[in-house]
Amino acid sequence: MATQDEASLLNSFDFSAIEEMDPSLADGHRVIYDREVPFELRIQDPSSGPQEVGTLESIRVKLLVLGDDSNPQHIKVELTSENDLFFHYLHTVDEAVFRGMQEAQKLMIEFGEYPTVLLRMMNSCVKEPHSFLAVFLMRRDGQARLDFIQNIEYKFIELLSCDFLASTEELVRQQITYRYTAAKNKLALLQARMQDISALLKVKNPSLLMQLQKSKRPQSRQVT
Repeated sequence: MATQDEASLLNSFDFSAIEEMDPSLADGHRVIYDREVPFELRIQDPSSGPQEVGTLESIRVKLLVLGDDSNPQHIKVELTSENDLFFHYLHTVDEAVFRGMQEAQKLMIEFGEYPTVLLRMMNSCVKEPHSFLAVFLMRRDGQARLDFIQNIEYKFIELLSCDFLASTEELVRQQITYRYTAAKNKLALLQARMQDISALLKVKNPSLLMQLQKSKRPQSRQVT
């Protein structure tokens, strides 16, 4: 049976200290949703209109709330991409802005329900991609719009539209710096944990350690 120290060593990693460095949290927001969601990306040209067919890409969606979940003061949605470090868009809403959305789109929800609705729609796009679509229209001036669309028996129904804005160069720089630093620190923690596990195996089960090290070595290719 493993000792308490050994069990602690093999526990899952805690990256909370690294994640607290996220500049998105600097103003008191909390992350309530962080997941990659399939988006259809389209470029909207002022002269010719939006592309009819876009490119499908996994976009990381981070939903942040300031205040209580049931009574938020401010809501922020952050979009990033692993394929493009400079892809960074923000959707920021307080109760006054939401009232404008409510009137324009005839929404039947209140501001306090908005985070839950966004979360549910994102998850629907992940779980039922053939029925729920997230179409992201980008303009050259940095403005963008996210449309949630449901496909019902060959009929497309627009459920919700959210206005986004491309982030400033300074914010993008902060985010890139954070993502690089976070990845570097997480790698360092993983490497340190691997060294600890190797030291533990060297004492407890050296034959297993030798077997693991052998499996990591590249197999030499025979030339015939």
